[in-house]
Amino acid sequence: MEPGEGPGALDLHGDEEIIEVVELGPPGPDDLAEEMEDVDFEDEGAEEPDAEAWESEDDEGVEDGMEAQDDSEVTFSLHSASVFCVSLDPKTNTLAVTGGEDDKAFVWRVSDGELLFECSGHKDSVTCAGFSHDSVFVATGDMSGLIKVWRVDAKEEVWSFEVGDLEWMEWHPQAHVLLAGTADGNTWMWKIPSGDCKTFQGPACPATCGRILPDGKRAVVGYEDGTMRIWDLKQGTSLHVLKGQDGHQDPLTCVASNQDGSLIMTGSVDCHAKLVNSATGKVVCVFKMESVTPKAPISEGEEAESNSVESLGFCNVMPLAAVGYLDGTLAIYDLSTQSLRHKCQHESGIVQLLWEESSAVVYTCSLDGAVRLWDARSGKMISEYRGHSAEILDFAVNKDASIVVTTSGDHQAKVFCVQRPDR
Repeated sequence: MEPGEGPGALDLHGDEEIIEVVELGPPGPDDLAEEMEDVDFEDEGAEEPDAEAWESEDDEGVEDGMEAQDDSEVTFSLHSASVFCVSLDPKTNTLAVTGGEDDKAFVWRVSDGELLFECSGHKDSVTCAGFSHDSVFVATGDMSGLIKVWRVDAKEEVWSFEVGDLEWMEWHPQAHVLLAGTADGNTWMWKIPSGDCKTFQGPACPATCGRILPDGKRAVVGYEDGTMRIWDLKQGTSLHVLKGQDGHQDPLTCVASNQDGSLIMTGSVDCHAKLVNSATGKVVCVFKMESVTPKAPISEGEEAESNSVESLGFCNVMPLAAVGYLDGTLAIYDLSTQSLRHKCQHESGIVQLLWEESSAVVYTCSLDGAVRLWDARSGKMISEYRGHSAEILDFAVNKDASIVVTTSGDHQAKVFCVQRPDR
């Protein structure tokens, strides 16, 4: 599809001009770590987690007779149920942590799948897991709200805390500080391993997604009521709130920021992706995905086909953003013209997308169990990797984009080598 063609309608708000991105030299990691040292944390009592058990849905999207083709180099098979999350250690990219529906989390070597240690003690599905910026700590969080932190070299637990039902969790990019969002609308922040704590109170509905901005001083949090807030982490105050017409009409599913943190993108169940100036809190434009084919009238008792934004992200090397939809559409938007550049169709829903760090290549994983690489400049698929017998639920790409680690409903995690001849 040619740039600018197709059904990607967009709304510009009023007479706003495209914002000018002013490049500011980012503060060094030491400055930011010191700033986080100055944050006043108060010890706050943990809340009782909701005891309601979580029931897994049917394996939607799993096709009978999915190919037995396996392009992976390594398979990690210690989980005994769906594997929900994976992260790679940022410093060396040699270790992975995975968490699953079996209430277990494991840290293992990517090169051979060898177990390093189990993050034991969880009593509910482990849905969040990640390493600190320097790979010293690994954090695991389960649905009931029990979060544990382990020191990787010593393989020992150094901290744990219970919050309400956990929605998301993320490490600070330059300090040993952990952020998490819960179903009661709170966002929690802890210093690790001291456990000094601070909370940011959102609306009385789940804080469904969140991201610390690259400056390390602010975080953007999306909520189930369609609102989005930008928080000042040091002051504990809300800098900007997007709600009503500026916010989304349905729950937020994902948030992302560009490399310098000047732009934020939010995605929602309402199928819109909004581009926001993080300094002013103003919506720059709205990307809407309209259906290509007119839907047949819905008979009584039939459900309308649902669609939503599932994942999004910015390209580091070109002014492009990618949005992945539940109907299998990968939309590549040109930020300079605020128009749809390419539509890349998948046969089943996109679960997550990630950009390569230093090229215009975007990776998608989907409910059909495949990982695909797309050239965002041409809109063409570069390659496809298979090996799972069920949907892929999460994936991670290493820094030099030579390996992809995937987790799936088939109880396995897999490592794929994606070295390409064009590099």
